[in-house]
Order: sequence, then C-alpha cells, then structure tokens
Amino acid sequence: MASVEIGFWVVAGLVLLAIVFDFMNGFHDAANSIATVVSTGVLKPQQAVLFAAFFNFVAIFVFHLSVAATVGKGIVQPGVVDPHVVFGALVGAVSWNLITWYYGIPSSSSHALIGGLVGAVLAKAGPGALVAAGVGKTVAFIVVSPVLGFLLGSLMMLLVAWTLRGKTPLRVDRWFRRGQLFSAALYSLGHGGNDAQKTIGIIWLLLIASGYVSAADKMPPWWVIWSCYIAIAMGTMFGGWRIVKTMGQRITKLKPVGGFCAETGGAITLFMASSLGIPVSTTHTITGAIVGVGSTQRMSGVRWGVAGTIVWAWVFTIPASALIAALFYGLSLWAF
Repeated sequence: MASVEIGFWVVAGLVLLAIVFDFMNGFHDAANSIATVVSTGVLKPQQAVLFAAFFNFVAIFVFHLSVAATVGKGIVQPGVVDPHVVFGALVGAVSWNLITWYYGIPSSSSHALIGGLVGAVLAKAGPGALVAAGVGKTVAFIVVSPVLGFLLGSLMMLLVAWTLRGKTPLRVDRWFRRGQLFSAALYSLGHGGNDAQKTIGIIWLLLIASGYVSAADKMPPWWVIWSCYIAIAMGTMFGGWRIVKTMGQRITKLKPVGGFCAETGGAITLFMASSLGIPVSTTHTITGAIVGVGSTQRMSGVRWGVAGTIVWAWVFTIPASALIAALFYGLSLWAF
C-alpha cells in the first residue's frame, strides 16, 4: 500500500508540474498572440490578454488531439518513459523558459519541452529509445514553420498592397484595425490548439507509463484536456511583457495592415501544423511572419540583429533544455 501511495503522489506532483509548465507556456508565449495587436494600438494590453486567453481556451472545441498524440506516443518508444524521465523533461523545459523570459528572448516553449523529453530519454536509454520520425518532423519544423510564416506573411502583405493600391492610408488603417481583431483571434486559436496539446501529450505519456491509463486509449482523460487548456489561457492572461516588447516593437515597426498579414500568415501555418499533428513553435511562426511583412516594405525595415539573436535562441533551445533535463533526470534517481 505504501509504495502505491508514494507512486500516486509522485505522479500527482508531476502532473502539477506539467500544469505549471503549461501556465508558463501561455505566459511566455503571450507575446505571440498579442504583440502585433498591442504594438499597432488596436487593443490595449489588458484588453489584448483577455482577448487572446479567451481564444486560447476556445481552441478546445476546434482542434482534434493530433499534436497531443504525437507528443504522447510519437516521440519516444513505448515503455521507456517513467516518472524520472517526465520530471527531467519538465524541469528542463521550465528552466529554459525562465532563462529566456528573463532576458526577453522569444524562444520556443514547444521545443523546450521536446528537447527536455529527448534529453531525459537519452540519459536513460540512449538514441535507440527515440522515434526517429516524430523527432525528425519536429526538428524539421524549426526551419519550416518560420519560413512558411515568412512566405505567407510577405505574400499576404504584397497581395493586400496590390489589392488596395490607390486607397488612402487613413482608410486602409481604419479597415485593418477592425480586421486585426479577426486575425488575432485566429492566431490565438492556433496558439491554444497547438501549444496546450503538447502538455496534454506529456501528461498522457506520464499516465500511460504509470499505468493509470492504457496505451490503447485513443485519447487522454477529459480532466487532462480541460486542465491544460485552462492553464495556458490563464498564463496568457498574465502575459509576458518583456517578450511582447521584443516581438511587437524591436523586430520591425508594424501598422494594422502589417499586423493583420503577419497574424493571418502565422495562423494558417499553425492550423496546417495542428491538422498534421506536428508540434510547432508559435514563436518561430509569428517571428517569421513579422519579418516577412517587414521585409516587403524594405529590407532595412527589419532589425536583423534582433532577429539574429532570436534565431540563435531557437538553435540552442533543444540542446540546452535537453542538457538540463538529462542532469535533472540523474538527480531524480536519487530523490525519488
């Protein structure tokens, strides 16, 4: 009986840690949903976080759990994961999120979690325990998602500029101040739909490994799904203002039309990835879209030094979180 109770409380503690990570994901990635709509003056910061949090949660009714299935069953081999692996993965992800939040760097919470999981599994069982296809498509989209965001954002901007040629800037601004509410809602839906599912996936993985649910189940318990969507929405409500400033002001100057095009291009990318079950970075996606919009006006309109710093953070996210996770996996073997 004692061992069962200890096992239960360890699992409960790890579920709570995963929910904390999900909250931090929303907090850290709030900038992705609201930076453009705040920087263009369409919404005040307090209005924007409530707006984004609402659509983060509404995503529960829109998206299938394809991304959760990839994280829960498609990254590591069945039977390898145990509470020590999940602990290492979550501590690695949370630690990297805190470091990048402190320095105002918009890194990827998604890839921090995947990196943490990979690092802990490598420490336990080596590379043979990873599912190459799942890890490969996740790593590939580190490049694909910002490039796709860049292309869609720039194409949207060129299309809008060609369609509205001859219209006065005042009229265009007025139209897209309204239009940006729609595009921001779409992006927040995509953000909630892709990001909340990653935490659902890690909790699902933990419950399977601990024997609380069957690996044959097609979906995790409903309490897991609701908890994760509520947590990410609450995190978004509290916002991450250091990163909002970087995303909304330091990369390039945006007007409402540019914000609309960046958000719409980013939202299309997220909807596509979620439908394919690919855990992508909302940070990478919106950054690519913002840079794409800025580059259509003039290449000097993008602060490439800031963009370069962000890219370096992307490069280091998976190995850094993996290293931290591997360390804490080892420490957890002594702790419980």
